[in-house]
Amino acid sequence: MAEPSLVAGGEEPEERAIEAALRPKNLDDFVGQHRVRKQLSLVLKASRMRGRSADHVLFSGPPGLGKTTLAMIVAAEMNAPLRISSGPAIQHAGDLAAILSSLSEGEVLFLDEIHRMSRPAEEMLYMAMEDFRVDIVVGKGAGATAIPLELPPFTLVGATTRAGLLPGPLRDRFGFTGHLEFYSVEELELVLRRSAGLLDLKVNSAGFTEIAGRSRGTPRIANRLLRRVRDWALVHGIDQIDARSASAALDMYEVDKRGLDRLDRSVLEALITKFGGGPVGLSTLAIAVGEEPETVETVAEPYLVREGLLGRTPRGRIAMAPAWTHLGLAVPAGVFGQETLDLFEAGPDDEETSSEWVSSTQ
Repeated sequence: MAEPSLVAGGEEPEERAIEAALRPKNLDDFVGQHRVRKQLSLVLKASRMRGRSADHVLFSGPPGLGKTTLAMIVAAEMNAPLRISSGPAIQHAGDLAAILSSLSEGEVLFLDEIHRMSRPAEEMLYMAMEDFRVDIVVGKGAGATAIPLELPPFTLVGATTRAGLLPGPLRDRFGFTGHLEFYSVEELELVLRRSAGLLDLKVNSAGFTEIAGRSRGTPRIANRLLRRVRDWALVHGIDQIDARSASAALDMYEVDKRGLDRLDRSVLEALITKFGGGPVGLSTLAIAVGEEPETVETVAEPYLVREGLLGRTPRGRIAMAPAWTHLGLAVPAGVFGQETLDLFEAGPDDEETSSEWVSSTQ
């Protein structure tokens, strides 16, 4: 049975409750995503000035960057009730019709993982978003009758981690689309400062930097690591968390300086020590680390690829040169990702030769 991961995976109810308490309640408190936040603020302000429901909104991007939080903020900024559901929960058109028919005027409907809705529900959603109407089919065969049902104006907020899987007609019906990017270390420090204040936790600047640097550019992970560091400091009787105590805590939880956890390092170690750096197939690599192929592909690989530690080729997975360096191993010749000589970068000897050539031509 796989060990729980601090940087990916499910959350306990208590963890979800704490994370909900740390969520910003308005756009002013939301840290990062400056472009999306500015554009969304304009859309919501214009809707309030017109006295109408906001346009439908779609948020896309990797998990943990704030899509659900922004959906809640949309409802709060519009002073409207919020209804929450998800794509996997809507498997039939009737499920969606039941939700839509119970909405009140101006209500915000949030559908998480909207790309996983069934096709019949998607087709019903087209008319609901555009015309605020759905057709309820009663009966079967030749005697079937479509009864139109008028809906009050509402705002649909969709969230997806895989925007490419959304059908074009559905994607085009959203009035505003915002793609969320990974956070910088500086932005994560601001997130951690706010969370530490809410948790009444004393952390100095170096401590914030240490935690932010191991958070994979994701606020959800940053807040989770902050809570684990808080637990470590409480048990060890430390009043103020600094870089040294934060590092010791995260090392105990097997989150290294680059944000890699046990599974990430296991994948890299197996790829390098057992398969010579690859290429090796996903299934074979998963067996080597004792995990399911889906776990390796969806949990470990995205961050390893983004960090340039692992490469995906038609022949299989390969370890890039930084992976060898990160594990403290010598990089063999010919490994992808090695630094190449810049033919246009002048060295000390080149500069001297150039100056002598200039003197000789004058």
